[in-house]
Amino acid sequence: MARIPLRISLVVLAALLVVAGLTVSGILVSRAMREDLFRRVDSQLSAAVQTWARPRDPKLANQRGPASARRPPSNFYVRVALGEGVMVRSNDSGFNPDVRSVEDNPAEHVGPVTVPSVEAGGPEWRVIKSSNPHGESIVAMPLTLVDETASRLVRLQLTVGIVVISLMSLLSYLLVQRSLRPLRRVEETAHAIAEGDLDERVPESSPHTEVGSLANSFNLMLARIQEAFAAVEASERQARASEEKMRRFVADAGHELRTPLTSIKGFAELYQQGAVTDADDAFRRVNDEATRMSLLVSDLMMLAHLDADRPIERAPVKVSELALEAVHSALAAAPDRIVELEAPDPSPVVLGDHPRLMQVLRNLINNAVAHTPPSASIMVSVIENPASHTVRMQVADDGPGLTEEDKKRVFDRFFRGDSSRSRGANGAGNGLGLSIVSALVAAHGGQVGVDSEPGHGATFWVDLPAASAAVGKAAYQSVSS
Repeated sequence: MARIPLRISLVVLAALLVVAGLTVSGILVSRAMREDLFRRVDSQLSAAVQTWARPRDPKLANQRGPASARRPPSNFYVRVALGEGVMVRSNDSGFNPDVRSVEDNPAEHVGPVTVPSVEAGGPEWRVIKSSNPHGESIVAMPLTLVDETASRLVRLQLTVGIVVISLMSLLSYLLVQRSLRPLRRVEETAHAIAEGDLDERVPESSPHTEVGSLANSFNLMLARIQEAFAAVEASERQARASEEKMRRFVADAGHELRTPLTSIKGFAELYQQGAVTDADDAFRRVNDEATRMSLLVSDLMMLAHLDADRPIERAPVKVSELALEAVHSALAAAPDRIVELEAPDPSPVVLGDHPRLMQVLRNLINNAVAHTPPSASIMVSVIENPASHTVRMQVADDGPGLTEEDKKRVFDRFFRGDSSRSRGANGAGNGLGLSIVSALVAAHGGQVGVDSEPGHGATFWVDLPAASAAVGKAAYQSVSS
């Protein structure tokens, strides 16, 4: 049975059960029918020996006996023996029952019993004997009708059984085929998945059936497996990207640190060799390079701090006052530059870290100062957008602008813009200022971006979530007091 398909096994088992049921029911029905027919024949025989076939006075036999007008039906065999030897017979069947066992029985009443025919090939008979003081009567009836009825019933049962079994087998096969169709789909899906197609799924079916429940559970398992594979692949991609990013970061940081270190080492060797004519100038240059290296290390530590997702302080910050402070600091560092401010009063309020947000604005302003010519003007704006519940800080310049490629990478670490963008007195920087801006804005739950076209300046903007009305009002009152 282990090698036989399940659908064939189910159909064969169902057919065997139906055959067994029909056989048992056929036997019971045939037996009951035969017993009922025997009871009817016995009832007719008993009624005959007690009424019209009962032995009577010989004087009245010719008037009321079996040979009178009240002759019994032709399917009866009747033999009446009267006291004075008068014998009355009646038989139209063509066969005679063998009644010797009944005649030899001394009992007054015998039967009904079943006896064969005297002639070969004759039917069986049901016989009854009854005696009284006037004589003895034997009445028999052939069982031809009983046998024919029983035979017809058996043939009918066989015909019906064959039809029922055939229809049942066909319908069972179709039903099993239909019921097991989802299992075949599960098998096909499993083969497809084994070949690498993780997107395959078993068609959904009713969860109230065993096969449907299995299909749904199989789909759920496939979804979990696919999610696990996707998570592993995403983790691997992220790990590769992080590794590549780290390698690039370390290489860039090493390159940036190597330049001031090489300069410091060079001035130190020249000083040791006595080749430095102006010691004060040499030490000034060494100090400048050390300051540059210190700023680079500070920026790297800042980025490492932000990459670790360490929490930042959050307190109400008035953005207009923050922008005003940043503009004053920029004018103090570059008094020859044009830096203007547009900010609403009263000031919009955000929740954030005041020093970090100040660093965001200073980096954006310093970037504009460093990458635009001295004649270019810089506009710092604060814009509140009640519809989106955000506050925008933006720094716009009318310098040479950015190319599309530069716009995509301007916030990458150690990225420096095209050489066509002029460099101011502050120099080119180390390429980390805008990366720090992006990381700080992300830590505050905001967004950063740039709008620019070559030859039409650049506008760097930062959108931060605005504080609620209650928090903003309380913060404003607190700052005002």
